[in-house]
Parts: sequence; structure tokens; C-alpha cells
Amino acid sequence: MNAFTSMIMVYMTLCIILALISFWLPLINSDQEKLSPYECGFDPLGSARLPFSLRFFLVAILFLLFDLEIALLLPLPWGNHLLNPTMTFMWASIVLILLTLGLIYEWAQGGLEWAE
Repeated sequence: MNAFTSMIMVYMTLCIILALISFWLPLINSDQEKLSPYECGFDPLGSARLPFSLRFFLVAILFLLFDLEIALLLPLPWGNHLLNPTMTFMWASIVLILLTLGLIYEWAQGGLEWAE
């Protein structure tokens, strides 16, 4: 047996042993909480349709918007190597100014207030 075959055999044996352990280990200590379909701590008999606040969705959309802003501005340092780097800087500045104006508008309208 060469080294490659023995290494494959050791890896396969180790994988089979770990798979068997992970299959049998949870079956040893089963109790009422583990056997219930919900392990998150919520009452499974209650309503599944709890209303969400629209403010939660607004904050989530704002997070996605500003996360997208970072993705748009990531290639900005490489734009210095183009033929016209001022055009790249101008477009990046326009994106930042528009997003800043939108943030100021939301702030002034009270859209970022979590509780009223």
C-alpha cells in the first residue's frame, strides 16, 4: 500500500466514525424538550402570524441601502487608474450626496424614530 491509499483509508475511516458518533450521540439523551418540534423557546400553540412593525422594515431597508452604497463605492480607489479619474470621483460624490440627502429627509420626517 502506498502513502496515498493509506491516507485515503484513514480519512474514510475517520469520516465514518464521526458520522456514526454524530448519529448515535443525540439519541442517548432525549428528553421532552428535544422531542418537541420547536426548540426556540416560543409557544408552538400560539399564533404564527404576529404583526411586525413597519419601522422594523424601514430600518432593514435603510441598512440594505447603505450596505449597497459601500458596495458601489468599493471600486472607487481603482478608479484613480482610469483615463479620467475626476469623472469617477464625481459619480461617487453624486451617489453619496443623494444618499445623504435621503437620510436627512428620513431623519427630518421622523422615519428613524423607533418609538414615538
